[in-house]
Amino acid sequence: MKLKLNPLMAAGFGLGFSLIWATPTLAALTDTQNFGIEVKATGQMEDDRDLGTRSGGDVNGVGLDLRPWAYGEWGNWSGYAMGQVVTATDTIQTDPLDQQVTDSNGQSAQRSRSTSNSRKVDDSYAALREFWIGYSGFTPYPGEILKVGRQRLRNDDGQWHDVNIEAVNWTFDTTLLKAEVGAAQRFSEYRTDLTELSAQDKDRSHLYGDVEYQWTPGQWAGIRAHHSHDGGSLKSQGEAIDDLDKTTRGDLTWLGLQANSDAYNYRNLNTVNYWGSLTWLTGDRDRIGTTYDPVGDQYVAGDKNNQNVNGWATDLGLRFRLDPMWQVGGAYSRASKNYEQNGLESNRSNWTGTRSRVHRFGEAFQGEMANVESGSLFASWQMQDEYDASLIYHKFRRVDGHSGIGGAGVNPAQENVDSDGVSTFASLPLEDGRKDLGQEMDLVVTKYFKQGLLPAAVSQSFDEPSALIRLRAGVFKPGDAYHSGVDDYMHRAIVDVIWRF
Repeated sequence: MKLKLNPLMAAGFGLGFSLIWATPTLAALTDTQNFGIEVKATGQMEDDRDLGTRSGGDVNGVGLDLRPWAYGEWGNWSGYAMGQVVTATDTIQTDPLDQQVTDSNGQSAQRSRSTSNSRKVDDSYAALREFWIGYSGFTPYPGEILKVGRQRLRNDDGQWHDVNIEAVNWTFDTTLLKAEVGAAQRFSEYRTDLTELSAQDKDRSHLYGDVEYQWTPGQWAGIRAHHSHDGGSLKSQGEAIDDLDKTTRGDLTWLGLQANSDAYNYRNLNTVNYWGSLTWLTGDRDRIGTTYDPVGDQYVAGDKNNQNVNGWATDLGLRFRLDPMWQVGGAYSRASKNYEQNGLESNRSNWTGTRSRVHRFGEAFQGEMANVESGSLFASWQMQDEYDASLIYHKFRRVDGHSGIGGAGVNPAQENVDSDGVSTFASLPLEDGRKDLGQEMDLVVTKYFKQGLLPAAVSQSFDEPSALIRLRAGVFKPGDAYHSGVDDYMHRAIVDVIWRF
């Protein structure tokens, strides 16, 4: 494993691990466990991510993911750091936050322009996931804290924020009122294998805020906003361009309304749970096209155009409790042709009513809210804090049959052979006018072994405070929007074994 650190990453590692090594002095300052290590073993079996359109596209491997962490409090001040070391036999997904989706700027058909190894994911790497300092003395409420540094931003539905990113973030969490406001920008991946930011994250800053009120017991309603300023420069027409160069920039603003019955809290015992959200997107974007120059064997920038962006999206769900263990429900989501998410989402949440966080748009397809309509039916089962399971059926369609979709966990490609016999691959475009993207069956099953004890201020850094074994499996059947030459099915199955010391 090659360790190559840029200055920002080196500084982050220094701050983070200085907190970790200082844990003996922190031990006397907190009443709960303040340091430890999460050990995670992952096995992944995946077939035909490219839907069988070329050789490869399969993943079969096992990996070990070690995450040491430390937390301390000094009166109103606190500090936290979490590191990570991963080693694996293949490039597998040990972290659900690392979405395995195509990177296509919202378009499904785009050939890779890569000329650099700085974004090549290694099987083994070291990283710094979080390092922040917090202050909680602005109000007398225990659920209030200001955090500065790289931290986990996460909202209940995972459709706006669920990411580790550098941020200044203030949260206020009480029985009747929840609020959050902050600013974020990614400066480094803090990983030894990814030494450059992606074109999407480069020079992109975020401002956001939300407020939610419990207007009657168990019933929440709120409003949220997010503004993204995508700066940086675009190449001039005719200049060489690669995957690290931006092809879009602009300013986008999201404004959303939401209401729910505490539906994402797996401990609630409501007979009926619901959730609903409606989001508007507006803004301006500059975009440049790209063309391939066979003489220079490179891609060059094309014309630049400016466009106004307006779109909307909604996500609705209803869940019924049949008895203390069983629940059934359905969900519907629709995003207009020009809608896109803000780039900080994971789309993972407890929407099936169990403790396990499940991808809202398929464990295999892993879709996004961008020109996609989805309908889902599910049944879930939970036996106290020992077991839970969700069985889910999804149906996916394009809203506009002539436009691309956002990223997805499938990437069919076509092979092009030049006169010298050199092969290149380009993402296979969706069939013009065809809307049926496909359907999927998911199964997520978890066995929990023990409850963990974590400080409240760091609990959201972990998806669950327990030791567990979990299976996340999905089988996707592509629809006629994909090329007629693709395989009938693709599948992804991941088994995680987690133990926290």
